Amino acid sequence: MRYGAACVIGYLLGSVPVALLVARRHGVDLRRTADGNPGAWNALEQLGPRRAWPAFAGDGLKGTLAGFAGLALGGVWTGYAAVAAAMLGHAFPLFAGLRGGKSVMTFVGGMFAVAPAAAGLSLVAGAAVTAASRSFAWGARAGVFAFPLLELGVDPIDHVAATGACMAIIGLRFLAARRARGLPAREQTPAE
Repeated sequence: MRYGAACVIGYLLGSVPVALLVARRHGVDLRRTADGNPGAWNALEQLGPRRAWPAFAGDGLKGTLAGFAGLALGGVWTGYAAVAAAMLGHAFPLFAGLRGGKSVMTFVGGMFAVAPAAAGLSLVAGAAVTAASRSFAWGARAGVFAFPLLELGVDPIDHVAATGACMAIIGLRFLAARRARGLPAREQTPAE
């Protein structure tokens, strides 16, 4: 029952279309711009950092709140379940016609609740790459992709596996988005 409650709470939190609401406040419909992704990254591209930061914060906060709700209901495994549910809520939001984003920021926020040491290390790694490359995009990617490797040093292996399962949701969303745009799952080489 606690897992069910955590998943319902997580899904409902994830379903709040924060980036859409932030962009709409500035007269932009994210579903009609760029790749149509109603998430924080598209908000950043359309609105710029100063106007898009609430979308990043809000999408991350959905995961953080879900993770803390899960922890309060039953511990780390319930926390991971709630984060995964929030990611699914972000990807298939009840309050936005089941058309959502890729759940990256919701994942990031959730990890601050269920794996705070690794999340802190990833934040430092992402900031370092951002400073060295002068690119927030590269820093963000480095922080997210380094997360499970950094987590190996501070958390039990089964927690790292749960993180991997959450990251698989992101991968599947990227794959589904490519297919929805009519792109192949991967590029074909001339020999194929």
